[in-house]
Order: sequence, then C-alpha cells, then structure tokens
Amino acid sequence: MSSYILKEINTVTEMLNYISVIRELSGPGLTKEAYQKNLEAMIPSGYSQVGVFEGDTCIALSGFWINTKLYSGKYLEMDNVVVLPEYRSKGIGKLLCDWCENKAKANDCKTLMLDAYLENENAHKFYEREGYLKRGYHFLKHIK
Repeated sequence: MSSYILKEINTVTEMLNYISVIRELSGPGLTKEAYQKNLEAMIPSGYSQVGVFEGDTCIALSGFWINTKLYSGKYLEMDNVVVLPEYRSKGIGKLLCDWCENKAKANDCKTLMLDAYLENENAHKFYEREGYLKRGYHFLKHIK
C-alpha cells in the first residue's frame, strides 16, 4: 500500500482545487461557479472536508459537518464521500472513516452518520463492515 496523507481542507479556495474528485460523485454537470456558491453557503454552517492524498494528488474526499440533533446528540456527519475509481478497494474509504471517527471523538461527538444512495449496495456493505447501522430512509423533495 502506498503512503497516503490525510489533510483537513477548510477554505473555498482549497476545496475548489479538488472539484474533479467531487465530480466523480456529482457528475460533470457541477460547474465551478455552482460549487463555489454552495461552498460559500456551507462553510459558515460548519462544513469542512478531509482529503486523502498520494503525493500532491487528491484521490479521495469526504465532506463533514459537526452538529447536534435531538435523537443523536452531538454528531459528525460524513457528506459526499468519494474515492477515485482507480483507488477503490485499497483501504482509502477506511482511512476516511477512521479519520472522521477520530475527529468525532476529539470533538466529543456521540454519533457518526452518513447517507448512501439506495442503489449503492457496495457502499452499504462497506459501511456495515465499518460498524454503521441502517436506521432509515433519507427522503427529499425537489421544489420547483
């Protein structure tokens, strides 16, 4: 296994450098302008990212939020977890999960949480192996 470095990414400028990684999840339709606008709205609400790097190349990202909900207490939520296809099944997802769990512990969180698309059964199996439980469905409604 190569030597990977994990780095917390906190600014819009830094995050924009790795839009190609996020596009692996969101698709090529995500413009730099739209991404920047969303990040500028999200960061003041506590959004950050952690990247996995091989040398200077970002090969995986996870956004994360730390917040509190009534049912979970203080939590860290992983958001938009993506590993470049050529690096999947090489332990990179576990590195991200472990980093987020350590960050959660350092911030006195009681819970880790994340969403995974229903059709992404490989991710479901991975997260279950990592100790995550399926607790419900995430509903959304697009508003015109």
